[in-house]
Amino acid sequence: MRTLNLKVLTVMVLLFIAGTNANAQEKKLTGREIIDKAYNLPTGDDQTSDLTMTLINKSGSERIRKIKQFTKDFGEVEKSIMFFTAPADVKNTSFMNWSYDDPDKSDDQWIYLPALKKVKRISSDSKSDYFMGSDFTYDDLGDRKLDDDTHTLLREETIDGVDYYVVQSIPKDEDYMYSKTVTWIRQDNFIGLKKEFYDEDGELLKTLKIKKFEKISGFLIITHSEMENVQKNHRTTIQLSNIKINTGIPSSKFTERMMMRGI
Repeated sequence: MRTLNLKVLTVMVLLFIAGTNANAQEKKLTGREIIDKAYNLPTGDDQTSDLTMTLINKSGSERIRKIKQFTKDFGEVEKSIMFFTAPADVKNTSFMNWSYDDPDKSDDQWIYLPALKKVKRISSDSKSDYFMGSDFTYDDLGDRKLDDDTHTLLREETIDGVDYYVVQSIPKDEDYMYSKTVTWIRQDNFIGLKKEFYDEDGELLKTLKIKKFEKISGFLIITHSEMENVQKNHRTTIQLSNIKINTGIPSSKFTERMMMRGI
């Protein structure tokens, strides 16, 4: 009988240990860990795409812009360049962004305006300016560094059968253009499906929504997004098409000379 009791006790101990290990494995992610996973989703070594940018004002009038975009990951820096191909008033305008892994190094950005025939570097003071009349600032087009903000998991939500983490990010720089952002991140693939941007007074300024994402060449790629400025009642939609991944884009594509030369 004592042997039987000992066996029962052993089984109970093993079950307790197994339960403890399972709980450890199911430990909830922190806000920072969730944002880290969202920031670092794999998208391939390089990517080429056609981009349609539609500007929609409060009366519903639309302005459509066509863009050719190239992106390449060089390891310590990710470079992207876009060339406006239509309409005529913005044709041959180009924009280039270099985002660095170094947390102490800010993005470098340049814009080429054909009328001036000169490449202009975007200064840090101009990062809050809106890009080409859209609802995206120059800063929005760069990569936000993970530790530029303090990230807090506010809650978990289920919307239309999909589980989300809701994470609040507050900038450590008190002079930053947004007082905070709140992001809804899918728990199954860590794509941020919605992001709210709050102004310096803590009022909702803009909302970014991901309308569609697709699996292309084994990578999850966002193909349709919309940024709405709720204070100005103005929207910008971006749709990607003809997406090609890992085609071996040459490093020479990402230069000031190429910005002036065009596609």
